[in-house]
Amino acid sequence: MSGAIKNMKFTIKDITDNPVNLLRRAGYTFQRQENGEMSFIRPLASAGYPRFHMYTRLCHEDLEVSFHLDQKKETYGDDTRHHGEYEESGTLKAEADRIKSFLTPVAEGSNFNPV
Repeated sequence: MSGAIKNMKFTIKDITDNPVNLLRRAGYTFQRQENGEMSFIRPLASAGYPRFHMYTRLCHEDLEVSFHLDQKKETYGDDTRHHGEYEESGTLKAEADRIKSFLTPVAEGSNFNPV
């Protein structure tokens, strides 16, 4: 396997609201939009780290999601490093499942409420 960073990725089909509103309900804060991609964060501690860092892109009615867990702020200087978790298991898998419960359209008449 190469040393390339691999984010957790999934697609939510047929979203019914804009991504900012949907992800706000899941606890994410919009950061910025650049080149058709939106960035969101969800801090897990009051100091801001660790935090989930998410990138999304709309493809028609589908929302493509890519995210990772930043353990701490980037290190700058001679030894620039991004301290993140990128595995598709454990904490990231649990967060992906939680996000999907907020974003996946619910069948009409269902009593399911992810909140």
